[in-house]
Amino acid sequence: MGDLPEARMTKSRPFTNVGIDYCGPFYIKERIDRNQRKIKTYAAIFVCLATKAVHVELVSDLTTDAFLAALRRFISRRGYCATILTDNGTNFVGANRELQELRTLLQSDDHQDRVQNFLADRQIQWRFSPPNSPHFGGLWEAAVKAAPEL
Repeated sequence: MGDLPEARMTKSRPFTNVGIDYCGPFYIKERIDRNQRKIKTYAAIFVCLATKAVHVELVSDLTTDAFLAALRRFISRRGYCATILTDNGTNFVGANRELQELRTLLQSDDHQDRVQNFLADRQIQWRFSPPNSPHFGGLWEAAVKAAPEL
């Protein structure tokens, strides 16, 4: 078996090193009234690499603003993280239409510039897993798999 990443082995406070992924869409009612229309939402899954604790944030859509709002809410509840790990979006190729929107968002230059500015201001390092290697994100992908049952 290969060596585990340092972030998974070193003693640290919860959510110092996190993996992030999206899941969804989920359809929720705006109100509890009968015959209310359902709106499409997504979940941002934050997984602590040291403790495997899961934090779920509801995301209204797949825009940069919605993602940054979810990240701000996460930071306000759990504190600043030192490292964020995500996949690089190549696993979304060939996925359904909703995930195509997410892939486009993550690869846009505007999104990456805004996210990098937000992270640089807070001294947070963002790392992507290598292309075509979904096993690097197995910890947070397992949380995504379990999310619909929450």
